[in-house]
Amino acid sequence: MIDKRVKDAQAAIEDIRDGATVMFGGFGLCGIPENCIRVLARSRVKGLVCISNNAGVDGFGLGMLLEKRQIKRMIASYVGENAEFERQMLSGELEVELTPQGTLAEKCRAAQAGIPAFYTPAGYGTEIAEGKEIRDFHGKPHLLEYAYQADFSIVKAWKGDYAGNLVFKGSARNFNAPMAGAAKITIAEVEELVPPGGLDPNQIHIPGIMVQRIFRGEKYEKRIEKRTVRINTTE
Repeated sequence: MIDKRVKDAQAAIEDIRDGATVMFGGFGLCGIPENCIRVLARSRVKGLVCISNNAGVDGFGLGMLLEKRQIKRMIASYVGENAEFERQMLSGELEVELTPQGTLAEKCRAAQAGIPAFYTPAGYGTEIAEGKEIRDFHGKPHLLEYAYQADFSIVKAWKGDYAGNLVFKGSARNFNAPMAGAAKITIAEVEELVPPGGLDPNQIHIPGIMVQRIFRGEKYEKRIEKRTVRINTTE
């Protein structure tokens, strides 16, 4: 039986060293690998290059790593909810590479599929296009974008089995799925960990061959990034 289980988040991330390039799954605060981020924030690892759709919020998610100056370079799409990120970026303390959301997703998926590069029209005519090769396809200019090369990919799934097969839930699938298998080592933390045969084969989103380590996480806060409520007009 293939068994990729590790004891906990500490065991899963123990070989992440200074300067590593790490992908973090999740969409906003939905489906982020909370356990691994907490352990990394308690570690002395620094100089990280982080690839993520967003940069967390102050005091939570990747915001915890930013507060401790553990991130050297941030590659992301949406960063508007983190004041500390803004401060470090404007002061020059943090290197930032802003990437169109679809391009970021495709650079992950290309790495997952072993595709070294691709052309996309997104970003043409903007600062993103500076220094990049441009080719016309059917009369439309496209930028050459390269797949990411990451040391680790840390994803969070709803369910998984001992062999690393994963099932995501809702919006958490958006960036977790293309990041799984897109790095040299993929670490998966899951809410429910079951023996082989415990998952419906027709519902598996990521096969275990793409995952090297898996563990059951705990104490998920599952914060809402921005809560909007209806004003009570009956009073």
